[in-house]
Amino acid sequence: MKRLYLSREEERIYNGDFGWAYEISMKILVKLGDLYGAERLIPIESAHVSGVSYKTIGNAPIEFLEALVASNGRVKVDSTINPSSIDFEDPSFNLLPGELIEKQKRIIDLYSALGIEPTLTCTPYYIRQIRTGSHVSWAESSAVIYANSILGAWTNREGGPSALASALIGKTPDYGLHRPENRRASVLVKVEADILSESDYGSLGIYLGKVLGDSIPVIQGKIVREECFLKQMGAAMATSGMVSMFYLNGLDGVSQIEEKITVDNRDIRRSYEELSSAFEKPDLIFIGCPHCSLEEIKSISSLLYGRRIKEDIKLWVCTPRFIRSRAYDCVKVIEASGGRVISDTCAVVTWLRELGVETLVTNSAKTAYYAPLMSNVKAILLPLKKCIEVALREV
Repeated sequence: MKRLYLSREEERIYNGDFGWAYEISMKILVKLGDLYGAERLIPIESAHVSGVSYKTIGNAPIEFLEALVASNGRVKVDSTINPSSIDFEDPSFNLLPGELIEKQKRIIDLYSALGIEPTLTCTPYYIRQIRTGSHVSWAESSAVIYANSILGAWTNREGGPSALASALIGKTPDYGLHRPENRRASVLVKVEADILSESDYGSLGIYLGKVLGDSIPVIQGKIVREECFLKQMGAAMATSGMVSMFYLNGLDGVSQIEEKITVDNRDIRRSYEELSSAFEKPDLIFIGCPHCSLEEIKSISSLLYGRRIKEDIKLWVCTPRFIRSRAYDCVKVIEASGGRVISDTCAVVTWLRELGVETLVTNSAKTAYYAPLMSNVKAILLPLKKCIEVALREV
């Protein structure tokens, strides 16, 4: 197999002239490039690294991260990390065993020692804007589809190790969605269903992910270009399938696409039914997967203003700490109602059962899909307003 072209400096990195951290990172990128037929490495503007939650990764990566730090590895581009399994500032997580808390802290400290900003969010695009057309190396599936489809950036669906390697080198192999020819739509999706809420869009996304696989669709029909709706749809498509990009109405050349899919109300209803594995009273109302934007925090606070959550139900609203700090008044309203504004983690990557959760209600199709699989917790998918209604006391 022909190895991709490396410049003189890249060859030196590959041969270990700049230390083991950069050598192993370069070898990861070269192996990946060879596997997918890349001819060269290209510069990236940023990296977003997954593999942070101790619940999901365990002990295995810790030794590798320690070795990178010991060999003086430092990232070359702006780099952020995915949510951890704990919000260290929220007392709810003190219920967890001390060993879990210490291991999670160790992982975050190691990433920070590499020069990565400990953002601990799946929505890095709320923290720092990226330019349209810029090449990045992102590893969170919901962020990847958002970057390609909504922000106009260029990224493959990286794994945690390859995104970390790109962060340390500042480059990524030029293949896949970094190539214009691989960003063409191949399926036309006509949405005839009535989709009105963010959970409807998530339900649509779960359905499309299953039928599309890794195809790039053009989605036409009753689609509202509202950020929170598209975020939920994209996250869900990337959850049930390998979709990393979509287009909306108006793309040139649609008439030449031969494969067509129609989605009606029965498909959406069936998707809802598959995502709702329980009908009993929930322990947790969970909002914020992907993490909430400032506008979503404002909407939630307006629904809760002057109201109280039932004493036997938890309400979690997850948002980046960056957003939380800018939503002080809204956070006060949510927490005055009895809810909690959680940062640095989410329901998908923490120990729900150990925190007393057996059944949750959520507006996130991604959470409803993963909670039964990853935490053995039952889920019910509802729109945001209905989620809040379930949580509130009777007036």
